[in-house]
Amino acid sequence: MDKKLFYIPPFQRAFVWSQNQCSRFIESLLLGLPVPGIFLFKEADSGKHLVIDGQQRLKSLLYFAKGLINGKEFALSGLETKFNGRTYTTLDEADRARLDDAVIHATVFKQDLPEGEINSVYEVFERINTGGIKLSPQEIRSCICHGGFNDYLHKLNDNAEWRAVYGPKSKRLKDVELILRFMAFYEKGAEYKSPMKHFLNDYMKEKRNLSDAQLQELGNIFSKMVGFVKEALGTRTFRPDRSLNTAVFDSVASALARRLAVKAAPPSEVALSAYNALLQNERFIEGYIRSTADEENVRKRMEEAEKAFANI
Repeated sequence: MDKKLFYIPPFQRAFVWSQNQCSRFIESLLLGLPVPGIFLFKEADSGKHLVIDGQQRLKSLLYFAKGLINGKEFALSGLETKFNGRTYTTLDEADRARLDDAVIHATVFKQDLPEGEINSVYEVFERINTGGIKLSPQEIRSCICHGGFNDYLHKLNDNAEWRAVYGPKSKRLKDVELILRFMAFYEKGAEYKSPMKHFLNDYMKEKRNLSDAQLQELGNIFSKMVGFVKEALGTRTFRPDRSLNTAVFDSVASALARRLAVKAAPPSEVALSAYNALLQNERFIEGYIRSTADEENVRKRMEEAEKAFANI
């Protein structure tokens, strides 16, 4: 754990066990009781093991061995056995040896074929992770595609104009997923194939190790788009009804970005008029109102948004 050979991505859900929960787990090992196994994914490029399920157990062991939990001494608590109040160093020598020799079964899997495939890893992560609250799609991507691109998405999520347009930060990374979705449709919208989660998985895997210059280029077009939206269209953009509509967002944001990438920004009133007309376009409405990940509906809304902004 210290050497990061067993790796817990920074955006995986935080350590949540109480000291008593940790103590009961340690006690089970000391008593020789069976404990649930952990699941690890071995990354082909780094050789590290990504912790899919078992973070709380592994960190409990690490904290107990180090003697600290939440900044204070880790003495076992809430137990009715002789181990209550003991630290790792104050355990009897025989008990400490028993803990050191305890077995936790680990299932390790890796992707052999096809090489570079991310969607099967995503599916395993989605099914195996047994946390109290199911991980959201972007939380899973942030774990299995950790690295420079993922870090940069989280950095862009702090953009002031984006916060004004989206609203308060999402605890489940829905705002980060929208930035990813924007980039994927901006660069590869014409190649879209359902399901949506695989389209986003593949894009994030492809961009995982971009150079700083490439990251900056994508970040600049996102910032330019969201800055123009805030100033010209207003912070209620992408909300044909009350809440932000992701299908309206992906089509309008990517079409606007492509327009802004080739010539100077249009006058605000012209852009606002084009946007309002688009929201009345029946074919565009068909594309965002239902089955929004369907390939035909994606194509409809993308084409109509492109037409709306291309010539202004």
